[in-house]
Amino acid sequence: PEGTIWEKTLEEGECELLEPRVPFCDPGCGEAVCVEDGQCAAYPPTHDVGTVTVHGLQTADGANPVTLVSVRDNYSSTDELPYPAFAEGDEIRLQASGGDYEPFSILSKGIVPLELTVEGEIHIEREQPMTLAWTPPGNTDIARIHVKVDISHHGGAKGKIECDAPDTGSLQIPAALVTRLIDLGYSGFPSVNVTRSAIGSVVIAPGRVELTVQSAVDRGLQIPGLISCSESIPCPEGLTCQQDLKCL
Repeated sequence: PEGTIWEKTLEEGECELLEPRVPFCDPGCGEAVCVEDGQCAAYPPTHDVGTVTVHGLQTADGANPVTLVSVRDNYSSTDELPYPAFAEGDEIRLQASGGDYEPFSILSKGIVPLELTVEGEIHIEREQPMTLAWTPPGNTDIARIHVKVDISHHGGAKGKIECDAPDTGSLQIPAALVTRLIDLGYSGFPSVNVTRSAIGSVVIAPGRVELTVQSAVDRGLQIPGLISCSESIPCPEGLTCQQDLKCL
């Protein structure tokens, strides 16, 4: 359960602008989460799904499949994996032998690592679209590109842009969304996250289970007039570093 509700206020093409709303519960929710005004939701418990194996990964010692072991309610593997541990289009299959739920199997695909074609910070400005470009994959049908633009993370979230786009090599975020996001306010060290994701899923009794194969890149953003600062990055003479990590 999320304690912040993100409401869509503007949408254009593959992108949308989301603004936060924090619900209020009186009395408070204690160890639960206030998910809507006057409504609490408990954190879900973890569940055992038995032995989990993953087929289609290239381990350092040639082991196949890779076995995931549950340690303190988290599944992990001790096998050493190269990067990437698969080729584009390889079939990756996860199998759970069953525990609290019945056995299930999920199929996804291997992807190539995501590489943005622009080095350094990316420019973002009012009244101008924001362009992202990356090296396109060999097969554009395997994965999709997910983008999150967050320019107020260090000053209290005021809004964000999220996009879900085809993996064609480029995306232009409309100027109207960029302008609205900047007008909502920004803090130091704004950033954009770009993720290539191939998602497989299966539906079992309690709901949908997903296997996501992804490669992500985080990049800083450059906004005209913004000077970011921190303990190790001081402001120019005459300016002071504010609590939201920008120089004024």
